[in-house]
Amino acid sequence: MQIAIIDLGTNTFNLLVVRVNQDNSYTILFENKHPTKLGKGGINKKNITPEAFERGFVALQTHLNAIKKYDVTHIHCFATSAIRSSDNGLQFVAEVKEKFGLDIKVIPGSEEAELIYDGVKQVFPIGRENVLIMDIGGGSTEFIIANSKGVVWKQSFELGIVRMFDHVNPSAPMQKTEVEQVNKLITDNLKPLFQQLQETPISTLVGSSGSFDIIADMVAAVEHPHLDMSKLTSYKINKNDFEILNETFINSTIEQRLKLKGMDEHRVDVIVLASIFIKFMVDYLKLDHFYQCNYALKEGAIYQILNNKL
Repeated sequence: MQIAIIDLGTNTFNLLVVRVNQDNSYTILFENKHPTKLGKGGINKKNITPEAFERGFVALQTHLNAIKKYDVTHIHCFATSAIRSSDNGLQFVAEVKEKFGLDIKVIPGSEEAELIYDGVKQVFPIGRENVLIMDIGGGSTEFIIANSKGVVWKQSFELGIVRMFDHVNPSAPMQKTEVEQVNKLITDNLKPLFQQLQETPISTLVGSSGSFDIIADMVAAVEHPHLDMSKLTSYKINKNDFEILNETFINSTIEQRLKLKGMDEHRVDVIVLASIFIKFMVDYLKLDHFYQCNYALKEGAIYQILNNKL
């Protein structure tokens, strides 16, 4: 049996195609991502613009064309922050059903966090000590405190990098006052997390997919230029190496960022906000390193489907 997962994120629609094995494990056959910028121009107004609708349709058609090359029997679609928080999100869901025959499940933030955990735990060695998993999306950011026994605490915050970009509209290079504005947004919105961290000390931060993947690729391009990142599921990032990259992001123009090895052209404008967000958390937790993990929501969805949890 072959299954496809489409993760309809705020910035990107992600595709994963797997073959289910006889022992109920799975083998990844294909994965791809297509930029949509579904939240561009309307996310803080709770609106998906007509242009974003079209970008979403193009992305879905692209993924469906790829799926045709495989013997897929089930396609599962999950929508997150942009669609669940927009006044016309259900209209997008209805139009997708009409155009493509796809049923989209709009998941709440708590379920999104659970799926992310079930993705990360498959490849990152979570032990007895609590770890903090961080997934920076375009519309929301999920934080999960977990250990080998399961989730201790989780919360989804409406604080994704597209929302922050819409609030701050940062220059490139960024101004010091704009960086301060981003840090204030984080401080003001994450109070429940800070309170929980006082009760639950953390010594390990794991960033799942998205912006963490790009930052890991860019750090590795400098520190481990011969490393094939496609063969890894996680990567340790030292604070000093990361801070050099963060300063580069803040002090560069869009054109300069595009020339950096490993940069994703579709995130070149918002990656700086993700980087500032990560630096905030690394500093808050007083860490000298953190980890990137490739697995996230879509791998968690496969896990839950195979274990009859979804």
